[in-house]
Amino acid sequence: MQKKIRKIVIVGGGTSGWMVAAALAKTLGTHHHDITLVESEMIGTVGVGEATIPQIALYNNVVGIDEAEIMRETNATFKLGIEFRDWRKHGHSYFHPFGFYGVDMGGISFSHYWLRWKKAGGNLDYTKFNVETEAAREEKFLRTNDDKNIHMPSVNYAYQFDASLYAKYLRMISEKRGVRRIEGKIVDATQNAESGHVESVKLEGGKTIEGDFFVDCSGFRGLLIEQVFKAGYHDWSAMLPVNKAVAVPCAKNGPPLPYTRSTAREAGWQWRIPLQHRTGNGYVFSGEFISEDEATARLLSSLDGEPLADPKVLRFTTGVRKKSWIKNVVSVGLSNGFLEPLESTSIHLIQVAIAKILAMFPGDGIQESLVDQYNEEMHWEYDHVKDFLIAHYHVTERDDTPFWNYVRTMEIPDELKRRLETFRNRGETLCHKSELFKEVSWFAVLYGQGLEPKGYHPVANSISEDDLKLRLAKIRSGIQDRLNGMPAHQEFIDHYCAAKSLMSA
Repeated sequence: MQKKIRKIVIVGGGTSGWMVAAALAKTLGTHHHDITLVESEMIGTVGVGEATIPQIALYNNVVGIDEAEIMRETNATFKLGIEFRDWRKHGHSYFHPFGFYGVDMGGISFSHYWLRWKKAGGNLDYTKFNVETEAAREEKFLRTNDDKNIHMPSVNYAYQFDASLYAKYLRMISEKRGVRRIEGKIVDATQNAESGHVESVKLEGGKTIEGDFFVDCSGFRGLLIEQVFKAGYHDWSAMLPVNKAVAVPCAKNGPPLPYTRSTAREAGWQWRIPLQHRTGNGYVFSGEFISEDEATARLLSSLDGEPLADPKVLRFTTGVRKKSWIKNVVSVGLSNGFLEPLESTSIHLIQVAIAKILAMFPGDGIQESLVDQYNEEMHWEYDHVKDFLIAHYHVTERDDTPFWNYVRTMEIPDELKRRLETFRNRGETLCHKSELFKEVSWFAVLYGQGLEPKGYHPVANSISEDDLKLRLAKIRSGIQDRLNGMPAHQEFIDHYCAAKSLMSA
């Protein structure tokens, strides 16, 4: 007979550990479940970026977080998308926005109507039909969550915040809700002789913590999922060859931009994430093509403000565990895999794991059918994000360095080949409805990287030329009306969520 799941032990803190703790405490409660988080201040945590995607608002709502409060507590700014500089070629830039281009019509994406119009001689850039891109260009922002005006587009957004402060805030609300935190370094684990399930973890000093269900948030080490269960790892570094990052914060230089910037460099790319109190910077690179010292020097020479700390180097292998859940242990965050921060998916993949854990939570014991389902679904999530990231590197005109020559000519997955060919022929990628990145994202990136479709979906020919022009004009007018009513990003922050430390300065 299987044991009822009552004692939950979270191994490791940081963003992933405290996101798990806060979600379990809110949804399962601590009256019927004992939730314990074990972490060591000596080990510290790994920062994997400070930018998010819009889905994080769903997590915050589930946990019961007030948006303005969490933004004040984490020195956050708003994010409308990502600007990509020098990815297609030197001197070229494009924007991957949240939200949509225009309005879908006839069951197909607006991009097909724009492609038809462009091929007929239309000269207005497709970015003019996306409110987030236009707002980013003008450094404006407005929350439209409660706006009932259906004639103007909604503004879709995420956050740029200090991830360590986010984890600190989640710890505070988790402990208020009854989560018990234990300081200590785990040195061993005990398994049941018959079932193989983990029964307890042992800390330095001899203290033992028993549990029925363990969530491994121990980072790259994978203390339980790998060191105990030998889950194995799908190494994707042949197609995503960046394997190191050097990061450093710098002083802010003017009002914070409402977007993240990614600038392609000789052996990878550089991020710029503006917060209320500082700017986050990092160079994600392949150690096969540039040394750590060279990458660090390159990063420091390109900052637009005074460095505020010593550069920190992070080493990783892109990929995912072959199994995310084994027996009574499930891995979340870096212990499960890492797909580099190019599209700000690290925190989202933590959120996806949490949602699936809650959906399949083993109340009266572990069911292997649910474990298999979880493993299949999580691998699918990572796999589809992986292909989207590969496309950024592979679809490029750059041939100026050995790194770019490698990624431009490397072998890519068959599924991605099919997507690129479909887009090349008719401007669509036939995305699955459950995929994180939908057709609008693929269009933004592939078209931005220089892959221009030869054709478009035939349904786009179903309306007359005059009707098409009228609809485009109406969409453009709605976007302009929305822009005209938006304040500057900094002005909105000052009124809505200015950080306490800055208000008192």
